[in-house]
Amino acid sequence: MYYCYLTTPIGDLLLAGDDAALSLVAFPEGSMRRDPESDWIYSEKPFTNARQQLTEYFDGTRKEFDLPLSLAGTEFQLRVLDELQRIPYGETTSYGDIAARIGKPKAMRAVGAANGRNPIPIIVPCHRVLGSTGNLTGFGGGLDAKQALLQLEAEHSDFMGTN
Repeated sequence: MYYCYLTTPIGDLLLAGDDAALSLVAFPEGSMRRDPESDWIYSEKPFTNARQQLTEYFDGTRKEFDLPLSLAGTEFQLRVLDELQRIPYGETTSYGDIAARIGKPKAMRAVGAANGRNPIPIIVPCHRVLGSTGNLTGFGGGLDAKQALLQLEAEHSDFMGTN
């Protein structure tokens, strides 16, 4: 597994994966903070496209990512991650809405748990999911990072409001 870091407005993100796909974006703080494992190899080369696209995102010029991803999880978790990728830039939704979209309307807590295990946040935009009242809820990078991502998208989006 290769890894590198990318300096962003929300801190240095850890990127990890192989030559074929990105498998991890980790935050510098919060519950999803990770450090490279001892057998990982530092190299920026496998992440040229990911670094470029994330930089464009943070500059407000990229609204969609086009990267090969290696997502892992249960069938249910993968369905949730797939649905997260359908949330448009600048829009938000709720855990209940995601649960309904995947055909499991009573599985809001399970959706929340799957959302919390997202190995590739930002690119798989779990930050766009809010509580049923529209409040910010848990985020692996911390609520300040979630708020910063939503604010960035609000500043560069034509969409006004929530979904």
